Amino acid sequence: MSVASTTAQAPVLSVRDLRVAFEDWRGSLVAIDGVSFDIAAGEILGIVGESGAGKSLTGTAVIGLLDPPGRIVGGSIHLDGTRIDDLPRHEMRRVRGRRIGAVFQDPLTSLHPLFTVGDQLAETMRAHLDIDRAAARQRALGLLREVGIPSPETRIDQYPHQFSGGMRQRVVLALALCAEPRLVIADEPTTALDVSIQAQITSLLRRLCSERGAAVMLVTHDMGVIAETADRVAVMYAGRVVEIGPVEEVTRAPRHPYTAGLMASIPSIHARASTLRQIDGAMPRLGEIPEGCAFNPRCGKASARCRVERPELPAGGRGAACWHPAGQGADG
Repeated sequence: MSVASTTAQAPVLSVRDLRVAFEDWRGSLVAIDGVSFDIAAGEILGIVGESGAGKSLTGTAVIGLLDPPGRIVGGSIHLDGTRIDDLPRHEMRRVRGRRIGAVFQDPLTSLHPLFTVGDQLAETMRAHLDIDRAAARQRALGLLREVGIPSPETRIDQYPHQFSGGMRQRVVLALALCAEPRLVIADEPTTALDVSIQAQITSLLRRLCSERGAAVMLVTHDMGVIAETADRVAVMYAGRVVEIGPVEEVTRAPRHPYTAGLMASIPSIHARASTLRQIDGAMPRLGEIPEGCAFNPRCGKASARCRVERPELPAGGRGAACWHPAGQGADG
């Protein structure tokens, strides 16, 4: 499977046929199965799907933080043309932070409670950049100001617990960007925040990464966040990308029934409804992924072909891995 970026320039991140498996004495369970995508400089690619779809695991594989028994068993990951999925651990540690920044769901997991935010920013910069302590502190002040922390001259010497959840996430964003990475992986960065703060964080993420020319992989289960933030979206189901394309095209005219179900489950502000729509059934467990299209047990359009033959994503920047996309009839 090959999915090219819609941009002409060479991608910052290129993932090709990525396979991740969990292996033990009972055998191997494939959790990511042939995932491919590109992200260009200044572009935000949203990765969306239900819990268990494999979206966070894909981000974890890209950043090189898979825990045993999980491991990459196939495919490749290239950052600015250099393959990184086969780097030794000590070399990958140098890539993280310097060339890849990360923003996670809970900012407290990214911030050390016993060090001030200024010290954490400064030490991260000094670890990856040729910079002295005084210059690092000045850059830290500038970053805090850039991400919207009020009174940064005072807040720089405060500890994470002295910040609200939204302000901590701003600090984590500053931490992810402080070494000027080429790629930022944001894994559910707004889930624990209220709606108004979510909008502020996603807007800030988009503006900062656009200004700095960083590529962004935004992982979320929220199609609303994707629609407001991303340039393109890849919809994942059961460890595979089932639809990919420009976010406006995918959200307005989804081609895969699963994407259509995700969009239909979002409440409309223009119509009153007594109940919310949902996709019947549940994501299959790793050891129970059905033959053919993995979505076929939950799909009202499934035909005999869907139950025995797995569809692939078509080549190019827009497509769906479906035998009956965009309202086409079933063949029985």
